[in-house]
Amino acid sequence: MSRFTRVAVMGTGTMGPGMGAVLARAGMTVTMYDTSAEALERAKAGYALAWGVLDRLETPVVAGGSVSYESSVADALRGAEFVIEAIPENLELKKKVYAEYEQHIGADVIIASNTSGIPATKIAADLKHPERVVVMHWSNPPHLIPMIEVVPGERTSQAAVDATIAVIEDVGYYPCLLKKEVPGFVENRVLYAIMRECLALVDEGVVGREELDLNVKWGIGYKLAVIPPMQLLDMAGMDIYTAVASYLNQDLSNEAGVSRTIGDLVAQGRLGMKTKGGLFDYTDEQIAQLRAERGAALVRVRKAIGG
Repeated sequence: MSRFTRVAVMGTGTMGPGMGAVLARAGMTVTMYDTSAEALERAKAGYALAWGVLDRLETPVVAGGSVSYESSVADALRGAEFVIEAIPENLELKKKVYAEYEQHIGADVIIASNTSGIPATKIAADLKHPERVVVMHWSNPPHLIPMIEVVPGERTSQAAVDATIAVIEDVGYYPCLLKKEVPGFVENRVLYAIMRECLALVDEGVVGREELDLNVKWGIGYKLAVIPPMQLLDMAGMDIYTAVASYLNQDLSNEAGVSRTIGDLVAQGRLGMKTKGGLFDYTDEQIAQLRAERGAALVRVRKAIGG
């Protein structure tokens, strides 16, 4: 039984529908908010898709869960016991809507931000109750990746942290509590460090794009899914790590800007799947097929590693 029964998800976008499905499936009454009827229609379709994926994962359905859709902030927040903000990554916009949220909820209601990098301290700076704000960073797709980062701000209360962890545990996910704020938190910092080295190797002509992906997928990717970094260090041995790191670390990329490869693609308007071309080319059919295949693969992997 969940410790919170009424949860508002403010902003549907890319991740909101999947988050809503996870929460409703755990027995919570979920209100999904967005500004337009068109956005809410897309959210309904996304919610149904996420629910189907959770069916394939055989995620339990707790009685009492439901979802509704609202285009009014006041209606969406009415009776909410816990609020999850999932609007675009713009600090000024977040500060503006949080001030509005405070007008419609009690002083003890937590507002958890799904930001992927903006500190809770900055979001809450001008609020009457900054202690209520905490980062609750879901991974995308949120209905498939069962880890959520919890990042308190400088004035976040222990009650807000505890409440956020309770929500995460109640949906059967793993909370990852950070001890302090850092840009990008943990997941994105590790991901972007990997991306930087991968792109440096491509920029320098060491390896082709397809071969780079092959190497990471079946080299470290496959391994890290089962044996994560800290455990891998113990398995390999500190002496081996020290010997290799002593010469390799100084040769790794320390690029402070953006890869030449990426810069050139952006200049050409090749932004990836959204423009049907980035590092690779895509048709509409290929995009649909890739999304379906990757979703199914993530389901299989999650089942295999016991998440």
